[in-house]
Amino acid sequence: MTDVLRHRGPDDEGFYRSECAVADARGTRPGVAFGFRRLAIIDLALANQPLSNEDGTVWVVFNGEIYNFRALRRRLEGAGHVFRTRGDGETIVHLYEDLGVECFAHLNGMFAIAIWDARQGRLVLGRDRLGKKPLVYRCEPNRLLFASELKSLLQVPGMPRDIDPTALDHYLTYQYIPHPWTIFQGMRKLPPGHFAVYENERLVVDRYWTPDFNAEFSGSEQEAIETLRATLESAVALRMQSDVPLGAFLSGGVDSSLVVALMQRQARQPVRTFAIGFPVREYDETHYARRVAAHLQTDHHEFQVTPDGLEILPQLVWYYDEPFADSSAIPTWYVAQLTRQHVTVALSGDGGDELFAGYPRYRAAALGQWLDRLTPIKRLLNARWWQRIPSSARQKSKIRQFKRFSEALGLSPGRRYLNWISTFHVARRAALYAESFLEQLPDADPYQFLDAALKTAERRDAVTAICLADLQTYLPCDLMTKVDIASMAHSLECRQPFLDVRVVELAAALPLEWKLRRGRGKRILRRAFGDLLPDEIWTRPKMGFGVPLDHWFRHELRALTHDVLLDDTARGRGFFREDSVAELIRQHEASEFDHAYRLWALLFLELWMREWCDSPIQPARKNR
Repeated sequence: MTDVLRHRGPDDEGFYRSECAVADARGTRPGVAFGFRRLAIIDLALANQPLSNEDGTVWVVFNGEIYNFRALRRRLEGAGHVFRTRGDGETIVHLYEDLGVECFAHLNGMFAIAIWDARQGRLVLGRDRLGKKPLVYRCEPNRLLFASELKSLLQVPGMPRDIDPTALDHYLTYQYIPHPWTIFQGMRKLPPGHFAVYENERLVVDRYWTPDFNAEFSGSEQEAIETLRATLESAVALRMQSDVPLGAFLSGGVDSSLVVALMQRQARQPVRTFAIGFPVREYDETHYARRVAAHLQTDHHEFQVTPDGLEILPQLVWYYDEPFADSSAIPTWYVAQLTRQHVTVALSGDGGDELFAGYPRYRAAALGQWLDRLTPIKRLLNARWWQRIPSSARQKSKIRQFKRFSEALGLSPGRRYLNWISTFHVARRAALYAESFLEQLPDADPYQFLDAALKTAERRDAVTAICLADLQTYLPCDLMTKVDIASMAHSLECRQPFLDVRVVELAAALPLEWKLRRGRGKRILRRAFGDLLPDEIWTRPKMGFGVPLDHWFRHELRALTHDVLLDDTARGRGFFREDSVAELIRQHEASEFDHAYRLWALLFLELWMREWCDSPIQPARKNR
């Protein structure tokens, strides 16, 4: 189980084992086995895991970083606790001794934690608030299994690998499998901001972080600006703690550029920054990254890569334990691979778009909210004649984007938003699924996952509710999964200052008009930090971190797509109608419609099935 996770921790391994104890008045005392792979960041020599308290009654293994560990340590030492290391892991041990499961609420960091409490005969699991680090488990009669990745659980002899139809339906909706599901029946993800206690052969999952997203900031905009500036600067400083080389991803967008600017203000030498470029101009941002690097005088490293779908697909399929259809995993993979050649830790700008209304789809949501009040215009835009106007097959075609916007206007704001972001919306999934697969699907609507997040901010305006829903759904399940797997595959740790809990709770409370005005997001970021970056970075258009999938499926991936999606193996699974899949391929190759993201989702799924379900259990291997 640990060998297959060596990429997450190439520097050290550690184990702890305690057998079941003889039955006493409290019953049989369960045993435990901990295994750990370490990527050494702080206290390189001593802070190996598993770690215990002074008498060996509390043990911990954890993946991630506790950024406020020094402040917690001072408090714990004042209470009489004795530390043997300088690392952050030992802080968890002693904090749990004092507070029990309430310890998680005091941690500012990214983490997946397992704590063995021998005194109580219980195991405690905990995951950070925004799902930056993964934690999967399987609860069986008399046994709980847990790990950082599903491939580790699959090393357990006799582990079943039955596909969960509900998870597959969610995957084709969202392009990822949301918590608590995994692709396998009986295996689950611990949701972000939750902990779990396994005791007396029962597993109880509960929340430790329940933010009040309905509350708004009570001060003035100027007070918010001052608080935001101080809080984000502190978040960056905390994430610069490291005993190994540290740098930052720099795309040239507002968020990564701002993180680098704040790093440079606090660094004693030029920050090392890393950007990748592509030969296709539509996907290349290096000129913006170069402009920021020159302005901030960073130690800039730039790489030109030619993404190759045929080369990278097998690697993504092995490292991403589940079907994962976000194609921006490809450039993320490349930038992590190249960055790791220079540093062990990299800061990134993830989270800025969700917190400060940066995505173009939030502008679409605002427009939809406005049009909801103008029934005649809404009816005209939603008319069927508009849908028959020809448009470019290209995914970024303005006419195509507007047609997709207009066809969803008749829905509620939440349903409308799901329709925009879905890979296969409900009608397309119904046309895709074989009858035999439809019969396996329970009465579970994938929209319920998004709707539950929307309800956490139901008293806010629709656009704010959507931003905060993304923070709880898209960000942990897609973005954090993408970044964690791609970075850890190369033994690179990635840290996100925007996702400091203090920044998140402050930004969530800010009113929409301070973030989004006249179709432009991140307004308050510019007011707070406008002096740190060139004007052209604040006003530049938003670019996706993508690759030319539409071109690939007509050229480089064409033969593979036919060979994989239309052969007997794929047809024999009984998931999809053969004619529906063939028609998606035909329409895309004829440039009648851009189905690139749908074909990528189907191709990744089938290749993943062949790697993890059709083959023998996969052994540990080096980066492929």
